[in-house]
Amino acid sequence: MAKPSPNPQDITVDALPSILADDNSVKLAGVDVDGILRGKLVSKKKFLSIAQAGFGFCSVIFGWDMHDQTYFRELGVSNKENGYRDLIAVPDLASFRRIPWEADMPFFLVSFLDPDTNAPLYACPRQLLKKQVDKLQAQGWGAMAGAEYEFYQFKSPDGNTSAASFLRDHAPHTLPALTEGMFGYSLTRPVHNKDYYYDIFNTCEAFGCSVEGWHTESGPGVYEAALEFGEIRAMADRASLFKYAVKAVATKYAITPCFMAKPKHGLPGNSGHMHVSLVDAAGKNLLFRDAPDPDAPWPDIAHLSDTGRHFLAGLLDGLPDIMPLFAPTINSYKRLVENFWAPVTVSWGLEHRAASVRIIAPPTAKPGATRFEVRVPGADANPFFVFSAILACGIRGIDKKLQIPCPPLGKGEDVGGAADQGARLAKSLREAVDRFARKESIAREVFGDAFVDHFAGTRDHEIRLWEEAVTDW
Repeated sequence: MAKPSPNPQDITVDALPSILADDNSVKLAGVDVDGILRGKLVSKKKFLSIAQAGFGFCSVIFGWDMHDQTYFRELGVSNKENGYRDLIAVPDLASFRRIPWEADMPFFLVSFLDPDTNAPLYACPRQLLKKQVDKLQAQGWGAMAGAEYEFYQFKSPDGNTSAASFLRDHAPHTLPALTEGMFGYSLTRPVHNKDYYYDIFNTCEAFGCSVEGWHTESGPGVYEAALEFGEIRAMADRASLFKYAVKAVATKYAITPCFMAKPKHGLPGNSGHMHVSLVDAAGKNLLFRDAPDPDAPWPDIAHLSDTGRHFLAGLLDGLPDIMPLFAPTINSYKRLVENFWAPVTVSWGLEHRAASVRIIAPPTAKPGATRFEVRVPGADANPFFVFSAILACGIRGIDKKLQIPCPPLGKGEDVGGAADQGARLAKSLREAVDRFARKESIAREVFGDAFVDHFAGTRDHEIRLWEEAVTDW
């Protein structure tokens, strides 16, 4: 039976001994720039001693890539000059949950501080998002969010070894899909793996990253999960932990989930659509206009408030400059091609799934559910960076009272958006990073030079590895 958990928002340092009374260890994890959880197991005694002030955590997690190879060009956070020193990792008590597949092991996320200044570390994904939320809170506002992930699932041919083990001896394209054929929203496909299917759903609820919609997507072995919406920082936590939970549950079924943006040639990619709205202190949606605007320049925004219009304008204006945060890998750009249900232009529209930004508003949605669905990110993107970029660009639009730069995408336009309707988004990581890192980039304006230089450096590393690679193409 699962151990009872208090409301995370009510947890204090003084309450920890009672909460952890029956435990002898705690798991801690932070998030690196690739969105990967990096953590460790500590004794309860150790945890209680560092729960308030934090503890040393090796900075190398911000000095290497997802395969633990140090960057070709050493960056500011972790390098030979500073000896790959420790950062300060501070547990976020509000992130408390128990890991259901590990005998209800207590778990906390951490955020990173600079050891010299004790200030938030500019490269820390959780701190970057907090900075944007703080800007909203200074105005008495907040942000709500939701996340949707599509992902392929592969199985081991013998049903015992992992798909990753199979890949050591076989070509990737020979890896069997969990189920064959194209069948979105199928009620019968999940029956073939029903124990796994329901285990994911139930485990996520127990782990505090509840799924509110769970179905097959169009693709062999593809599922889609819509996570339960909530406050944007908590939503980013849950999005990150959802991937952790899925991968952990899948291991006992010899299944390998794949969140790559484009795992298979000739098939749709894996999206990571993000939904965002703004609310006031009372929880009222700030994007909605109480009465439709008869003089709106386009019917698509008749129900959008001025705040909503400026936010949308800022998002569209900044979109080309923050692309590496939405599409962070070489593979990301294999998904962002015309005619594969992925947006490729600066585009928007009311209930338009081919656009980069889909407005969800009356008359098809309730006023309180008015929001923007940003459809550019893939499932490979770091959710903290994605939400940070959406908020940063939107807030800039509000502050500058920007006007929407292009008309809505016409219904019937080719999937992905017409090139003459709006600017074509980057076609490669190289192109995206060059725009992101240039001197006059909107990314520099909203995030500052330190973050942009660091993240651009990590992507330059990815590009160099690709340029040196010999493939079977």
